Amino acid sequence: MSVTLRALQTVVPPTVLIQEQVRDVFASQPDLSRLGKRLVTASFNLSGIDTRHSVIDELTLDSETADPQFFDSATQQLLTPSTRVRNELYIVEATKLFVEAGRRALAACPGLEASDVTHVVTVSCTGFFAPGPDYMLVRELGLRPSTQRYHLGFMGCYASMPALRTAKQFVDADPTAVVLVVSAELCSLHLRTSDDPDTIVASSLFSDGAAAGIVSARAPEPGEKALNLDLFETVITPVGEGDMAWKIGDEGFEMILSTYVPHIIDQHIEGALAPLFARDARLAAVLAPAVAGSTGSTGATGVAGSVATLVAPVALADTPATAIAHWAIHPGGRSILDKTEAKLGLSEAQLVPSRETLRNYGNMSSATILFVLKAILDSPDAAEGERVCAMAFGPGLTVESGLMTVTAG
Repeated sequence: MSVTLRALQTVVPPTVLIQEQVRDVFASQPDLSRLGKRLVTASFNLSGIDTRHSVIDELTLDSETADPQFFDSATQQLLTPSTRVRNELYIVEATKLFVEAGRRALAACPGLEASDVTHVVTVSCTGFFAPGPDYMLVRELGLRPSTQRYHLGFMGCYASMPALRTAKQFVDADPTAVVLVVSAELCSLHLRTSDDPDTIVASSLFSDGAAAGIVSARAPEPGEKALNLDLFETVITPVGEGDMAWKIGDEGFEMILSTYVPHIIDQHIEGALAPLFARDARLAAVLAPAVAGSTGSTGATGVAGSVATLVAPVALADTPATAIAHWAIHPGGRSILDKTEAKLGLSEAQLVPSRETLRNYGNMSSATILFVLKAILDSPDAAEGERVCAMAFGPGLTVESGLMTVTAG
């Protein structure tokens, strides 16, 4: 039985942030040191981002808010609202994004009604409230009151991957299950001015957005393209616990995003992929010699050494379209994508979905990987039977990965 991700849809709030303009605002803050100003300019210029989106209307330069809480356009100063103020706005605006993304996914899934949904899995790490977004989806979308609801909260940028894995597990256990998965993140609520390099990097990257999809055992309809969810894997790298973290402060949530993160990914990405590839029957045959020569019980070390044999978009012997043609890499930042491309020997074309997502939307935390997957599905280059490898990184440092196959109705 194939478990399929269908009807991937994305939503962004209407306020558009032009990266160069945001850079100039952050660099002009009066409390910023001379070094801080230089770091802001460098981080924003090297981010690989042109535009981002935010639910905060007053962040636009031409806004005229009588009582600004986040940005005073008259003085061009960034303000420091309390965590409560930020979370109150999250409750209102995140609900809108969750509901709109879920509504679009249902509308884009032919042959499916709201009453068919049996489970809801929501994802977010940028705010809290209860009854939460899972409840709001049931109420606002007219789902059955008996719909089972699950919320994955405060996990970080990788959380949509375990959400898809959880949805697959529900369908594996009950082939009649239909799971609505929705991620919404309002990262811009927590952006702040600071001399701290980690805070500056976070301020140059993060943004708002939402995405949703339907996971079930139902095959796609004629003309519809979807993804079979094949395998998932979780790996915690041996270092990095303090290099990517997410904490709650008095003036919003505080992101720790060390400049060392790309180096950690560079050193450990092959080892993180190895157990995933070893579990796939169509890939394991290619890796068998490496596994046999490994001294480890799982063969992970030997597998890691042969990961490079799988990244090219070519067919393996006697098994057409079993190589990995498409890569959905979470664009945590430009340097992360650069390291991943170089380490795995990926082509520029294979990183286009990730780089374009970063350029147009920034890093929307957990929602971002779903944007990348949608870009792959929407591309005419994604043909039926081709493999997709998805990876997302988050606090820990945690690496979530998955293998998928393009399928069509």
